[in-house]
Amino acid sequence: MRISCFLTTLFVVALLTVGCGGSPVAPNAQEESREAKQLLQGVWTDEDTEAVAFRMKGDSVYYSDSTSMPASFKVVGDTLYIGDNIRYAIEKHTEHVLWFKNQRGELMKFVKDAEAAKEISPTEFSSAPKILTLTEVLKRDTVVTYNGERYHLYVAINPTKYKVVRHVVNDDGLEVENVYYDNIIHLSVYHGATSIFSRDFRKQFYGGKVPANFLSQAILNDMEYNKTDDKGFHLLTSLCAPDEASCYQVEVIVDFKGNMTSRLLE
Repeated sequence: MRISCFLTTLFVVALLTVGCGGSPVAPNAQEESREAKQLLQGVWTDEDTEAVAFRMKGDSVYYSDSTSMPASFKVVGDTLYIGDNIRYAIEKHTEHVLWFKNQRGELMKFVKDAEAAKEISPTEFSSAPKILTLTEVLKRDTVVTYNGERYHLYVAINPTKYKVVRHVVNDDGLEVENVYYDNIIHLSVYHGATSIFSRDFRKQFYGGKVPANFLSQAILNDMEYNKTDDKGFHLLTSLCAPDEASCYQVEVIVDFKGNMTSRLLE
């Protein structure tokens, strides 16, 4: 990678170079460039589309996408670190230009836009991202008659304050952390006026059935009545990755004595 004289000067403390044509001495791998961080302060727009992508302020980066969480950032050598796990190889960095490669190897080009910074409202880059989730309890009642007996199934999907964080690539090609709230699902089964089953389901119940790496970034999305047979009442639970058409279904069966079993559906 070619580094301009300006960039060499910018990172002189971290890189310890002799000059544009000199051979660099091995830097301290953990030494942060405060000069580079200072130059990154401001609002950055996509060089091609001129759309606002992110804002660097202090030690944090804020995204224009209201679902993405702010994260800390630093520059070490020619690498931009965001949060604990995201890093970008810097290709070019001046006071008003920032180029780096994303996780897919694509060259991302941004320019600092002072005019955009003036026009952006104070709430556009919020430190508290918008959470996409249920805002109220969703209730379903199902009456089932089987072998002459009457049963009542009650399902309530309850929003919670349990956060689910997903690592995604946004429309600007940047890896970000989106945050959502999980749900708790309550299921009750009555035979007449007698309760034969009552339980709250959290997504942790499905550990061991759903892959752990998917479950950690998924939401307990729904539970729907499917059918009744001699095994009992069959309900389908869906665990989904937010904003994606990607779900696992787990069948929950409650028998007529209130015993429960479950299995992952292929």
